[in-house]
Amino acid sequence: MRRIDVIFAGLGVFAAGGILYWGFGIAGFDAANAGVWSQFLLVIGLLGWVSTYLYRALTKNMTYVQQLKDYEEAVLEKRYAEMSPEARAKLEAEVLEVKQQRKQSQES
Repeated sequence: MRRIDVIFAGLGVFAAGGILYWGFGIAGFDAANAGVWSQFLLVIGLLGWVSTYLYRALTKNMTYVQQLKDYEEAVLEKRYAEMSPEARAKLEAEVLEVKQQRKQSQES
C-alpha cells in the first residue's frame, strides 16, 4: 500500500465516523449517544478488518508470500528450461526415486 492510499484510507475512516455520527443525529439520538454508537461501529469495523488481516497472515495467504512463491516457481522453471536433456532425465529419475522412497516409508 502506498502512502497516498494510507492517507485516503485514514480520511475515509474519519469521514465514515462523521457520517455515522450525523446519521445517528438525524435518527434522533442525542449527541452523546450518537458519538458512542458511531465509535462502537467504527471499532467493530476495525476489529473486522484486523481479523481478516490475521486470517491472511496465519494462513500465509498474503500478497508478499504469493509473490515469493511465484518468483521461486519462475526461477525453477527457468533453470529447468536451461538444463540439458541428460540433466533433465537425471533429475526426473532422482525425483521418481525420492517419491518411491516416500511411498515405501509411508506404507511401513
